Amino acid sequence: MPVMTTTASRALTGARRRAGLVVRSRIAGDDAAERRQQIWHSEGERWNSPGDAICAVHGDASMFAAGLTALLLQSLHPLAMAGVADHSDYRGDPWGRLQRTSQFIATTTFGTVADASELIRAINGVHRAVVGTDYRGRPYDARDPHLLLWVHVAEIWSFLECHRLYGRTPLSPERRDEYVRQASRTGIMLGAKRVPTTVAELDAALEEYRPELEASPAALDARHFLLNEPPVGWTDKPAYAMLREGAVAALPPWARMTLGLPDGPFGSRAAALHLGRTGVSTLRWVLDAVEG
Repeated sequence: MPVMTTTASRALTGARRRAGLVVRSRIAGDDAAERRQQIWHSEGERWNSPGDAICAVHGDASMFAAGLTALLLQSLHPLAMAGVADHSDYRGDPWGRLQRTSQFIATTTFGTVADASELIRAINGVHRAVVGTDYRGRPYDARDPHLLLWVHVAEIWSFLECHRLYGRTPLSPERRDEYVRQASRTGIMLGAKRVPTTVAELDAALEEYRPELEASPAALDARHFLLNEPPVGWTDKPAYAMLREGAVAALPPWARMTLGLPDGPFGSRAAALHLGRTGVSTLRWVLDAVEG
């Protein structure tokens, strides 16, 4: 019996590690190990220390659900969503876009000041070409501080809310304010103005944008792609379904209503939150075998 138990334990450990490597590759790319070495271990000054709130939030598995929440919430601004629909390859290369986003968050959170600053400068350069009109003919420009603030507010609000719901260790109110303040640096460097530095300011900023938000055709298309046609194989669909439910449950009620989304399975937000916690915990478990 002990031999059988040991064999089964080794098999489980091996399967867990293989699953963790697959997840890491999907999120960070095939060169995830090299990128991790560059971001976390290269020499140089950093903006953040390992004990900072921003590292606790951005380094937690709750970010898997938070990324979906942020995309759904951001899609509600018709001008911001038009820019994504017109200039992003999120449909043609969803994993590539996810990997670039995860690299940006990891570099600006854990990387050196030099690497983070260079990446921000590159994105600011890309934004110069992101101009056009939305489905109603209204002009947009990715360098518009108002749109940049919306993207920042929706993202940071989603990351913080999903960490509150699904994070490994809850943050105190003081640490939540610390997170918003530390996250403001990137928003400011990308060109946003009046960037919130406290949770109260973050909530107020989100509320101020509500009159501008709507379920535009591009937003509904993104919702369908993210929730109904995700770019995952059949073996990954159960895990993705749990994250999807958790991500939707984390949205403000008015955002779910605007996008025409239910509160959860059979209308139960409690069930959706449970699925979200289970999905995040499962991913944390497999990733701990790789990165722990």
